[in-house]
Amino acid sequence: MTVVTKYEDGLCLSLLGNLFHAWHRVGRLDDTTYFLQVVGCDSTWRCKQHQQQQHSQHQSSQHRESNMTSNEKIGIVGSGFIGRSWAMLFASVGYDVCMYDVQEKQVSDALQEIHRQLTNLETTGLLKGKLTAAEQKKCIRGVTSLKECVQGAKHVQESVFEDLEVKKKVLTEIDQLVGPETVVASSSSCIPPSKLSADLAHKANVILAHPYNPPYYVPAVEVVPAPWTSQDVVARTRAILTEIGQVPVVLTREHPGFASCRIQYAILNECVNLVKSGVISVQDVEALMKHGLGYRYAWMGPLETAVLNANVLYINTTEE
Repeated sequence: MTVVTKYEDGLCLSLLGNLFHAWHRVGRLDDTTYFLQVVGCDSTWRCKQHQQQQHSQHQSSQHRESNMTSNEKIGIVGSGFIGRSWAMLFASVGYDVCMYDVQEKQVSDALQEIHRQLTNLETTGLLKGKLTAAEQKKCIRGVTSLKECVQGAKHVQESVFEDLEVKKKVLTEIDQLVGPETVVASSSSCIPPSKLSADLAHKANVILAHPYNPPYYVPAVEVVPAPWTSQDVVARTRAILTEIGQVPVVLTREHPGFASCRIQYAILNECVNLVKSGVISVQDVEALMKHGLGYRYAWMGPLETAVLNANVLYINTTEE
């Protein structure tokens, strides 16, 4: 395993995200019970997580009910795993979701998979929002015309695969089709938004909204503005993510690796160093994270933990 010492485009992809993609390919990610068992979640955690989701969805649903416009449209560009997840999240509060991909079969397969997942979520009691699975299915349609997907959309979520040139090409095409009021968000996990939007006519409307995998179960979304992204777009992105039950984490500016990947790789690097130096075994590192720090950090961040666990002791330990 290589210890990560610098952050470059394409380097800081989420290892956890890759693992979720692997589960999805073998057909296990939709199995909610299996997923929660794999990540070390017992029934108490599952109940608590479901309660938090319901509380968040209740708040967003109240906002949505008072502001719903039947023709409010969301464009999803790309019908892979991330695109499908976004489609389900936006449909959970009743948006008109139009999902695009280049091939008809890819679109039809994606819709079929979305329908299957929504049915399974309803069966297990984990379906988000107040709408039924059948109602949410009706909110999502698929097209092979990019123009049909994005024109007239309130928000466009680009979710094509992680390649700078491909994303730039797609975003350029989107930019030529949308108006000045449309927010265009990229799902990129590591490409700076300035590299994606520098040459666009509506570059002030482009922002990065990087979801955690799998987005339907993990609510955090990293929001990163380019230097020229308008503050109104930042605010609108935060608002719509909150509305669909996600938790936006907004960076004030671009930074290599953003925030999530830097934290993730700092942990990974130290784990590798401890194992390589013979301090601890691989199995015990995994146990420590899954049954110790992982549990704690699910409810309390590292800075809050430091404050509540004796500042002086924490400072003395770090100084040593």
